[in-house]
Amino acid sequence: MSRSRSYGSSRGPKKTAQTTIDRKTQAAPLRDKQPVVNEEAGVRISRRASDRLRDGHVWVYASDVESVSANYKDAAGLAPVADNRGILLGTGLYSPASQIALRMISREAIDEAEWLNLLDARLRRAIARRKPMLDAETDSCRLVFSEADELPGIVIDKYADVVVLQLLSKALDSATVRERCTAVLREELSGSVAGLTVWERADPRIRELEELSAPVTAPLFTTDAKHAVAAMPFRLNGLEFSFDVNAGQKTGAFLDQRQNYAAAERWARELGVKRALDVCTYQGGFALHLARVCERVIGVDASRASLEVAEGNLLRNRESGQIGADAEVEWIEGDAFDLLRDWSAAAEGERWDAIVLDPPAFAKSKRAVEGALRGYKELNLRALRMITPGGMLVTCSCSYHVGWQELTGVVASAAVDAGRRVTVLERRGAALDHPVVLTLPETEYLKCLICRVD
Repeated sequence: MSRSRSYGSSRGPKKTAQTTIDRKTQAAPLRDKQPVVNEEAGVRISRRASDRLRDGHVWVYASDVESVSANYKDAAGLAPVADNRGILLGTGLYSPASQIALRMISREAIDEAEWLNLLDARLRRAIARRKPMLDAETDSCRLVFSEADELPGIVIDKYADVVVLQLLSKALDSATVRERCTAVLREELSGSVAGLTVWERADPRIRELEELSAPVTAPLFTTDAKHAVAAMPFRLNGLEFSFDVNAGQKTGAFLDQRQNYAAAERWARELGVKRALDVCTYQGGFALHLARVCERVIGVDASRASLEVAEGNLLRNRESGQIGADAEVEWIEGDAFDLLRDWSAAAEGERWDAIVLDPPAFAKSKRAVEGALRGYKELNLRALRMITPGGMLVTCSCSYHVGWQELTGVVASAAVDAGRRVTVLERRGAALDHPVVLTLPETEYLKCLICRVD
């Protein structure tokens, strides 16, 4: 936490006793104040974890839990948290089965009723911040981004009139939390959507790790109980995409790349790109944006189901006139590494004015970073060998454990091996509805480099 300082002049007015006391109070670091000792704290944590919390983070890993009192030991829910001396640090969401055992929600001791009031207020504040981002061109965004909105373990995405809720912690797995989230969404969105439907979608991997309850099959709320909407088109940057709550990755689609899609399209226009390749296209995000300015675009993905959705998105946007009939778009099913290796090695291989690399997370843990960097190096090296002089490389990483230094280092190394000069045009992250909090480095997971290749 920051230290408060005051600066004065030796020529200033004479200080009174009261002024001196005030200045000493201001100068005292907040971390040195001694909160009331809680002798019966639910969870006591290590000094390392305590320092981490005092520096602004909100997670405590299971390995840093030193003791749990009997009444909290096996039950997920709210728990008071203290350091190893018994000094109260606040209240956290405790999940005994999780590697992230505690997610802090308050720096004070609070009860269930106070937590629900905080939940209500923070949900409304998060939604209010996103409403200005929505318009006729973009009707979808992330409404709540977990820790970045002081709601650890809660993710809420809006796709046109459908809202998807994800609860990622056992301590949130309750009817009360679901009801409060649903009530706030109904009140805050009722004036901006024609017919709201709220679904809960569990991440299968998280559900298993956190030991969450079985997913519900009915919507949490719908304005039409007989015809609950589970699939519908949504808009990003004027383009229409298909959404299905029962299919796709994450909550159904990727919203975090929205502004990067637009930036890639803008630079493609600026650089006069005619032929573009979108590697790991998923449902055509970058490819369809590039098709608005390019003569030929190919999207590559290993998932046939994703490419079928991408084709549907293409047809939808041709019908609306967003993508012209003269833009040639093709989808190829295949492994990105194999295709790029074959194409770049061919003597008369394909050459592209722009290549986009948007692979899935290669490093989901620190132990996987070394292998991930080899994978990123391979993709970027192959791409750089196929880009025409003056062309564009858009290269992304959604691996939190691969930082900016590692990503730029990989691209630089690939540039040397390919004998290309690479100039950074933009360093970008996730869209603004995925805010980055400086004391929570995990919120800066997405990295996007837009480069000119000579």
